[in-house]
Amino acid sequence: MSLSLLLLFSYHTLFCHVPSLATAQPTNEASALLKWKASLDKQSQSFLSSWAGSNPCHDNWTGVGCSNNTPSVVISITLQFSNLEGTLDDLDTWSLHNLESFDVWSNSLYGHIPSNFGNLSKLIYLDFTNNSFSGMIPSEIGILRSLDKLYLSENRLTGHIPDSIFNITNLSVLYLYGNLLTGLVPNNIGALRNLNRLDFSSNNLTGVIPSSIGNLTKIFYLYLYDNKLSGSIPPEVVGATNLRDLQIGKNLITGTIPISFGNFSLLERLYFGVNLISGSIPKFFANYTHLRELHLGDNNFSGYIPPEISKRTPLVKLNLFMNNLIGSIPQDMNLTKMEEFSVALNKLSGHLPNAICVSGVLRHFSVSDNLFSGHVPKSLKNCSRLYRLWLNDNKLTGNISKDFGIYPELDNVDLSNNKFYGEVSSNWGHCPNLTSLQISNNNLSGKISTELGRATSLVELQLSSNHLVGEIPKSFERLSSLTKLYLDGNKLSGTIPSELGNLYNLEELNLAKNSLTGPINGNLEGCFKLRSLNLSSNKFEGVIPVQISKLEKLESLDLSENNLTGSLPSQLGSLKILQTLNLSHNNLIDSIPSSFIEMLSLTTVNVSFNQLEGPLPKMRAFEEASMEALGHNKRLCGNNTGLDCPIQARNQGNKKKVSMFTLIILPTLGCILLLFFIGFVFFYPHKRNQNDTNTTQVLTQTNPFTIWSYDGKMVYESIIEALEDFHSKHIIGVGGHGTVYKAELSTEVLAVKKIHTPEDGETQNLKSFENEIRALTEIRHQNIVKLYGFCSHSKHSFLVYEFLSGGSLRNVLSHMEQAVEFDWKKRVMAVKGIAKALSYMHHDCSQPIIHRDLSSNNVLFDTHWVAHLSDFGTAKILRPDSSNWTSFAGTFGYAAPELAYTMEVNEKCDVYGFGILTLEIIMGKHPGDFLTSSQDMKGIALNEILDDRLPPPEEQIVEQVGSLVKVAFSCLHKSPHSRPSMWDISLGYSVEDRC
Repeated sequence: MSLSLLLLFSYHTLFCHVPSLATAQPTNEASALLKWKASLDKQSQSFLSSWAGSNPCHDNWTGVGCSNNTPSVVISITLQFSNLEGTLDDLDTWSLHNLESFDVWSNSLYGHIPSNFGNLSKLIYLDFTNNSFSGMIPSEIGILRSLDKLYLSENRLTGHIPDSIFNITNLSVLYLYGNLLTGLVPNNIGALRNLNRLDFSSNNLTGVIPSSIGNLTKIFYLYLYDNKLSGSIPPEVVGATNLRDLQIGKNLITGTIPISFGNFSLLERLYFGVNLISGSIPKFFANYTHLRELHLGDNNFSGYIPPEISKRTPLVKLNLFMNNLIGSIPQDMNLTKMEEFSVALNKLSGHLPNAICVSGVLRHFSVSDNLFSGHVPKSLKNCSRLYRLWLNDNKLTGNISKDFGIYPELDNVDLSNNKFYGEVSSNWGHCPNLTSLQISNNNLSGKISTELGRATSLVELQLSSNHLVGEIPKSFERLSSLTKLYLDGNKLSGTIPSELGNLYNLEELNLAKNSLTGPINGNLEGCFKLRSLNLSSNKFEGVIPVQISKLEKLESLDLSENNLTGSLPSQLGSLKILQTLNLSHNNLIDSIPSSFIEMLSLTTVNVSFNQLEGPLPKMRAFEEASMEALGHNKRLCGNNTGLDCPIQARNQGNKKKVSMFTLIILPTLGCILLLFFIGFVFFYPHKRNQNDTNTTQVLTQTNPFTIWSYDGKMVYESIIEALEDFHSKHIIGVGGHGTVYKAELSTEVLAVKKIHTPEDGETQNLKSFENEIRALTEIRHQNIVKLYGFCSHSKHSFLVYEFLSGGSLRNVLSHMEQAVEFDWKKRVMAVKGIAKALSYMHHDCSQPIIHRDLSSNNVLFDTHWVAHLSDFGTAKILRPDSSNWTSFAGTFGYAAPELAYTMEVNEKCDVYGFGILTLEIIMGKHPGDFLTSSQDMKGIALNEILDDRLPPPEEQIVEQVGSLVKVAFSCLHKSPHSRPSMWDISLGYSVEDRC
């Protein structure tokens, strides 16, 4: 190599590593940024339209910050929530070597984190949070020795945490939570002695907690929760003496809490919940004079609750549920500042402490499933802020009408399975927010107070298995939100008040084992959503009212052990989804109507101890019924062991034979032919279209007649006629997968969603059709739109729903008159309804169902402003034995940010959408840009975000509105694992539970 070439090579080497003033000119920076802009998608380039010209500093480029010196150079790039999509591969870091801050939080950037970021030697702040970066964390990041804050959270990063990161000794913040990182927490983590915040939560880290954490003497917050860490807690951790918040919950930690932990004096929150930690609860917690939250629930702690635990600590929350604790709650525990106290599911006994609510701040009090006895503390009356009260499944006693007060904020109370006595107090009627009141299996007596009808928010009322007398209060008609009413196992008398027929949301009614008399009130047909009706073991008389046949949602009907007479109404055959029927121990006569074969879902039947005769319907429920379920009748016969019909004599007249043929064989044959014809209409087109395998699979696995509440062929023809073969004038909405029509039939109004005809090779609309059927046949809830049936045809496929005349939430909020009518009380109830629907889907279904497309278009109202979730075309049923990864689905502006980088679907996606919806209801519009400027409540006054079309909320509801706003913000946490569950929200979650 010649000397000139060698000098040239050396010059370029120096040029690369020690840039001259020439290389730092704005023109080079502009070129580097413009090249990166060109590599992004078109929407990103549109957002960066100000990036033009040759000088970012003089031309005010969006998100670009420059120094004050001359010449000015680019020192920061801040592009949060900018909808950028693309990679960082084309970003020339050499030309941007003066960068001190690079912040692209909450975008859609993907690909690997380039190793050339190690060239940004002056970088102090780096934030890649909430993008879609994948692959391993490059070891070259360890070159950035000036780095102070490093945020790589909420991406899809894999592999181990590189050791080189721990060479950046200036780091004060290191956030890697919400990724797919594996391997160990490196032991050399103790080298980062300037760290004050460390968050490795919600990954797949294994191994033990490094003892070197004790070297982090400046650390305030240490989060390792929601991993797979094992082993015991190293005692050396106590060296981190400045710790304020230590969270290692949701791991596999074993052993006991080290004695050395007694030296922690500044801890404010300690979260060890959901592990395998054993031993006793240490007494040294009394030394934690700043401790506000202590979470030890769901472990293997044993022994007694030490009284020292709250004597000197300012505890606000104490969760000790699901352990093996024994003994009693110490009487001298200081609970005066406690807002949440839970010791449920232990083996505790004795009396409850007297000073439970001296200061009146207690909100959540749960001691259920223990062995507590004695009276409830008198101070419980002072709990004016009580929200949740669970004392169920103990041995508590006392006069229920005197020991409990009026609780304006109370939402949920369960006193079941105790020894309480006295009358059902009128106080409960003065709890305006009460949604669930359960006092079953106690020793209550006297009449049910008519004042209970004032608790108009009640959704569930259970007073079963007591000694209540008198009549059912007519004032119950005011409980329009009621879905469950259980009064069975009492001594109630009189008739069923006709006013109960006004409870249009009622789904379960149990009045069994009382002394009710008179005829069964036909007004019950007004409870058209009833799924379960139990009137057994009473003294009802007269005939079975024909109106019961109009309860088309019925799945269980029990009228046994009464004095009912007359024939069975043939109209009962219209109960297409009835599964259980018990008519035993009555005085019913004549034959069982052949129309019963139309009860296509019937599996269990009992007609014993009546005066029935004639042939049994030719259906499985009767053919497989036991003799105990059919016996003790007059002359029943049929295809059932022991009930064969007698052979007719040969010399019987032709007239008798013809009569038998006409009365029995012809109707049966006619029903079979009708079912065959209907089946042909629905099934045969699919057999011709073999390419439509998905739809065929749905019809194979899901019989449409199990959810169709009508004569299928008749309704099909009626719908086509009413819609004039889907004429556009009947359209009331258009979505991504289908068009919604309003079908006005002669008897009722239905909503019909016609699935868009797929293009060649397109299957998404058909999958949406299948999803909606699968999801809604699993769901029955008062806040979820009801699916009546579906049709899958080669010409068109559609779904039939109940019609909700109140319109969508988006439509209500966009029209002044409707928005004003949608007042604060209605808005609070709408949010609660949506929360309960999602909680039911996530936690009460046999397999969790995720909606995935929450939006104001998919919340519908009925005439009473009851909110209903709709559009389950993208719903996902989470199956524990299969993958729950899928493609993106949702509506822009409502979809959780993690869906931009992960395909895994879970409940927390819906929680995010719920947070957006809640803010939209409170603000009267989509929160939009408001979210980009604030992700918490700091510095925001409630009146700044309220819908200004309404007058300010009244005093009794303003706190509820404020609480909903706080909950909404907690749902929008960028880390899915930090969001609350819908179960917590529906039971009265408050934002302080996670913040």
